[in-house]
Amino acid sequence: MATNEKLKEAWTRRAGPAVFSTVGKDGSPNSVYVLSMKLLEDGRVLVMDNKFHKTRENIQNGSRGAFLFLSAGHKSYQVKGRLEYLSAGPLFEEFKKEIDPRFARLAAVVLHPEEIYCGAEKLL
Repeated sequence: MATNEKLKEAWTRRAGPAVFSTVGKDGSPNSVYVLSMKLLEDGRVLVMDNKFHKTRENIQNGSRGAFLFLSAGHKSYQVKGRLEYLSAGPLFEEFKKEIDPRFARLAAVVLHPEEIYCGAEKLL
């Protein structure tokens, strides 16, 4: 099974919120729980900016990111990579339609996978 397929399979069994982490200019880590998220067919991860502050600042300062979620059986999956912040455009607009309008939908963060782990096992 290809890495993206392993990630897709785990995603379908995702349990609870995920943790999204960035790093500040001073090297300080910042992590937030997220519920508004989506895995795209090509393996990129979308996270909705529902009211990021420090996270948004870190992304705008060039931070890379890590996204951690649990699947059934408490297996952890972590995706690390470059981040892109979208406040307009088709990808953001489509994702925005999928998120309950009671939540702020300020922008979408796209995580471009460069490394993928299942626990300590490196998948990509």
